[in-house]
Amino acid sequence: MTVTTAGPPDDDVLDVVVVGAGVVGTAIARELARYRLRTALVEASADVGDGTSKANTAILHTGFDAVPGSLESALVRDGGRRLAAYAAETGTPVEPLGALLVAWDEEQSAALPGLAEKAKRNGYDEASTIGAGELRAREPHLGPGALGALHVPGESIVCPWTTTLAYATQAVRSGVTLHLNCPVTGVGSVDGRHVISTGRGPLRARYLVNAAGLYADEIDRMLGHDTFTVTPRRGQLIVFDKFARGLVRHILLPVPTALGKGVLVAPTVYGNVLLGPTAEDLDDRTATGSTAEGLALLREKGRRIVPELLDEEVTAVYAGLRAATGQEDYRIHSRPGQRYVTVGGIRSTGLTASMAIAAHVVELLVDAGLTPGPPRTLAPVRMPNIGEAFPRPYRDAELIATDPEYGTIVCHCERVTRGEIRDALAADIPPATLDGLRRRTRARGGRCQGFSCGAAVRELFGARR
Repeated sequence: MTVTTAGPPDDDVLDVVVVGAGVVGTAIARELARYRLRTALVEASADVGDGTSKANTAILHTGFDAVPGSLESALVRDGGRRLAAYAAETGTPVEPLGALLVAWDEEQSAALPGLAEKAKRNGYDEASTIGAGELRAREPHLGPGALGALHVPGESIVCPWTTTLAYATQAVRSGVTLHLNCPVTGVGSVDGRHVISTGRGPLRARYLVNAAGLYADEIDRMLGHDTFTVTPRRGQLIVFDKFARGLVRHILLPVPTALGKGVLVAPTVYGNVLLGPTAEDLDDRTATGSTAEGLALLREKGRRIVPELLDEEVTAVYAGLRAATGQEDYRIHSRPGQRYVTVGGIRSTGLTASMAIAAHVVELLVDAGLTPGPPRTLAPVRMPNIGEAFPRPYRDAELIATDPEYGTIVCHCERVTRGEIRDALAADIPPATLDGLRRRTRARGGRCQGFSCGAAVRELFGARR
């Protein structure tokens, strides 16, 4: 079990190096860990899931609205089933709420039967249309004027942070080496092996997987390929406080248009309500700031969907960048002659599809000549629960009697205990920053955003470093 954050990486020749420890890269590393291979996962930042994977709408999709026949359609459908089972196995928070695509005018209403038919072509038969009366009964706080909806009962909300951390933890426990703070700066070839230059020194590997997210096109060009360009698509979101949770029972989606999927309103597994995202194509791959214009647009959209939501307190705003490539499908390419697989263009459905993408990539590596040998059982992993639908430690009298640290609350907004913070800091992959600790425990993630607990959390964080 090895996680490194400084110093030269491996000297030996590895079987596979995976670049990028987002939700897709960690899923691939976990899938490779089934075999007795020497595998390394390298990540430019100091933590797993610290790029695109940490800021999204956290929806576990059915794939009902994908382009029928596309690779994305197949992988989202398969991946959704896999991730739902994995969440149950590992304790990852997930809630099957179902989704409603709400029609606000006659044109949108007329599109609903076609969307139901599209869902069937994507292998999902459970979508059905409902009228205005039934929609109002299901969502009594919906704004006036809704004409009906497409009900998609299989859509769920999930914790993206726990998902990524579970993959990475299981990969590391099963033998994958994780190198953090290890940006890739170049890729060459010597004696038929990849020589991967990093900020911490070179790595050598027989096979290379590029899951670098927003930088997948740059890694691709290091290998001599110029087939796509990533255009960062910023999505700004508003998080409303837990008092808003009773206003929304389903994931409320707009009827998609030629301009995209639009703005949704959805509960989170942490008990909040999300409004967003925007869709802004940018040049800057680091522009994750929110803007007054973007937030005003969201409030305007949200006011029509659930007017009362706009009267609720806002806990936080944030923005994430999706890896748009100008094509409505993933850019997964295998180049057997180079023993190289590109996993690019993984957009907002990547969280759902991650486990299926991983299985697909391992198949491509085998087709390219990798001989993994017989599979083995992965080391078990059980993740701390930070969702509100299942018991948290502060509610568990038996656990508190065994270990009083679970009864000592540090973050009162999110009910985070000293025991949970202690466990996160001592975990196989500990947080490198306070934000990383927040993603593992929710500490400093509530309505006061750390105003009350910040000093105590920083003291605990500093004492462990």
